[in-house]
Amino acid sequence: MRRPASAGALRGKTVLITGGASGLGATVAEQLGEDDACLVIADRAFDVALDRTTALAENGIDALPIELDVGDEADVRRSIAEVRKRFGRLDVVVNNVEIGIRASIAELASDEWERVVRTNLTGPFLIAKHAASALAANDAKPRGHLVNIASVQCQGEWPNPAACHVTKWGLLGLSQALRAELEPRGIKVTALMSAGMRTPYLLEASPGIDPAALQDSAHVARALRAMLAVAG
Repeated sequence: MRRPASAGALRGKTVLITGGASGLGATVAEQLGEDDACLVIADRAFDVALDRTTALAENGIDALPIELDVGDEADVRRSIAEVRKRFGRLDVVVNNVEIGIRASIAELASDEWERVVRTNLTGPFLIAKHAASALAANDAKPRGHLVNIASVQCQGEWPNPAACHVTKWGLLGLSQALRAELEPRGIKVTALMSAGMRTPYLLEASPGIDPAALQDSAHVARALRAMLAVAG
């Protein structure tokens, strides 16, 4: 059952969340759903995305699951077209999906490097490239918003996650370039810097890490929710 009507700051807006089926993406979906956004849960694993939308529905939040490989340009085009056909608009994109491989430079295979770069950096580029026209088409005055989830990880010095570090640095540079190019078209661009979170992704990638030293992903999701509410 849908929740009683409220004055949600995102009511009537369509929000696409990549990697929205688990981890931070799932928490972001819960937060934005409470603000009455029309959610699109995009994930490479469609069955997991479907399970997530079912869980959201139990809390009165409507969401559409779609299968999306952000590193596949044809898949990105198809998904954006599907969202526009279903909702007639796209207002916010949260580039959240990421993968990481912990290995030394000597051990990291070139195809593993390419896979991380394609998902974490090429993916946000492709999403921005094909979502821009949809984000700029809202109402007489465009108010689209593109959010890239970056990380303080790129600013630290830790051994083994080289590919992930590189992509997060690159995502900051991409965000700056997109801001200069897209904001004149009425599309806001934000790089949200996140810190270590207690998500399955990080706990599995760093088995020796102390969970108590990590923050709840809800902290980052609430910050994103507040930022979007203020941005309008």
